[in-house]
Amino acid sequence: MDDIFITWRTWPEARAALESDGTLDPPALERLDRAAAAALRWHGDQKRPTGVPYMEHLVEALEAMVRGAGETDPEVLSALLLHDTVEDTGATVAEVEEEFGPRVAELVDWVTKPPTDGMGRQAKRAAKAAYLRRLRDAPPEAVAVKLADRVSNVQRLDQMPPDFQRRYYAETITYVLPLAEGHPWFASWYAAWRERFAHLR
Repeated sequence: MDDIFITWRTWPEARAALESDGTLDPPALERLDRAAAAALRWHGDQKRPTGVPYMEHLVEALEAMVRGAGETDPEVLSALLLHDTVEDTGATVAEVEEEFGPRVAELVDWVTKPPTDGMGRQAKRAAKAAYLRRLRDAPPEAVAVKLADRVSNVQRLDQMPPDFQRRYYAETITYVLPLAEGHPWFASWYAAWRERFAHLR
């Protein structure tokens, strides 16, 4: 598996690359400027479980979506940059819609896990499984957002604790790989990823 998306660490780095090679036109870049600024505003100084700034995850997912899957729709890419705002910050779907319109808000809503505060471990896992199964009914663009999100999460799975690796591998194989069936690039990427981490079966 050669496609690891870790070139961009910040939105300015991503923007410079997208602008220099003409991948996105100026109006699209301006829309993503707004989405990146909102993501930074809402996520603030949040860190990922690995300790890196949250924006690194968002631009990794963006790189996979653009460089890998070839997506250039600024609304889909904006939704990707904002995909964790409702789930992990104080932002609401209504606020996303107010700033970015109904389509971006709908895509963010589809990929937002329901709250599980106060649930036990088994209940949380059941709720997450239900959420992932629900994505089978999501619009293709929302599925693509989820697939790009998970690319960032699993591309360096070997750097996570061993027990997490096995659990996350199984979850990805069970629920995420079937979502990739209608998305050729993602299907190919996940097939290669599955083989790379086959020792976790």
